[in-house]
Amino acid sequence: MVVLVGFAENSGPCAEAAINSIYKYGVTTGGTRQQYGTCDLHVELEKLTAEFLGVDDAITFGMGFATNALNIPTLVSPGCLVISDEKNHASLILGIRLPGATVKVFKHNDVKHLEQILRDSIYNGQPNQPKGQYKPWKKILIVVEGVYSMEGTIVRLPEIIALKKKYKAYLYLDEAHSIGAMGKHGRGVVDYFGCDPKDIDILMGTFTKSFGSAGGYLAGTKELITYLRQNSFASKHAWAMAPPVAAQIIAVLKILMGRDGTNEGQKRIETLARNTRYFRRRIEQMGIIIHGNEDSPVVPILVYLYSKIAAMVRTLIQEKIATVGVGYPATPLMEGRIRICLSAAHTKEQLDYALQVIEKVADELGLKYSRKPINSEPVDYDKIKVYAE
Repeated sequence: MVVLVGFAENSGPCAEAAINSIYKYGVTTGGTRQQYGTCDLHVELEKLTAEFLGVDDAITFGMGFATNALNIPTLVSPGCLVISDEKNHASLILGIRLPGATVKVFKHNDVKHLEQILRDSIYNGQPNQPKGQYKPWKKILIVVEGVYSMEGTIVRLPEIIALKKKYKAYLYLDEAHSIGAMGKHGRGVVDYFGCDPKDIDILMGTFTKSFGSAGGYLAGTKELITYLRQNSFASKHAWAMAPPVAAQIIAVLKILMGRDGTNEGQKRIETLARNTRYFRRRIEQMGIIIHGNEDSPVVPILVYLYSKIAAMVRTLIQEKIATVGVGYPATPLMEGRIRICLSAAHTKEQLDYALQVIEKVADELGLKYSRKPINSEPVDYDKIKVYAE
């Protein structure tokens, strides 16, 4: 679990809310959302989620992976076209493949390639039609992520929204790694770019990263969410979100929205943004190659060779630094990497210690591949300007 905003604490208001909910509701509601599994915590959570995102309504689910895998099949069918970013998460890919829709893949974050596929697909229509006949697509759905978990890149959202409107397509945005962590108010990449949330047809996110909990949500128009409540496989067949899980998320949302009477949520959002820029700038000064946007708290360090992944992960664990090693088939064979996820809970002292150890390991394993000119000017943590200011 990635805890971006530092809310996975074993004490404090969020933990207390989760504990108290057990005494009132138990550890489970004992059913699916459609079969006696809904309690007032679910209703409150969905109302708060929709308000936080700035849309009409939201529906929540007990598992983040299933939010994609079991809901996309209710939104598309044979005769529909799904255009997917090549770096999309496995849960998205599974959900896209299940319903039998036609799938086309565009190069990662390449808006020109996406537009070319849209234009050609609309012009040619559905394939395998009798000669001389044209059949339009039932619908076209563009599927992207907010922050890509293995690349650290941020979606080019304003440009994709413009394309979606131009070609009358629908847009599905997965904010698993960006909700709660990006933007001035922590409302994800929509907030980060200052876009209108109602320009995205389906907003998806998980509660496992920034919220220190579990599950996921889909949000959008009242009509969309009502349809999902009636037809979603996850709503019909999957166990409802556990009450303490929902209580934890509600407590975090109230803090992020300032409903707790403090500015703790805003402080954490700003701290995460500052930690992210500081860490990334220091890593680049070492001559280590990293992927992604300057504001992305997901930091992939390129080690390239498969053998160096295990060597680096094991060495860092000995120094009490937890990282994730990622190799083939999750990445191309010769693009192995170490993924570091930053948190608002990290102090500057902890970051400096981690940076010191990483530099030592990079020297031992030969990881300083970068040919970029190195800016040797010291990075002053306290003077870093962040978008949240």
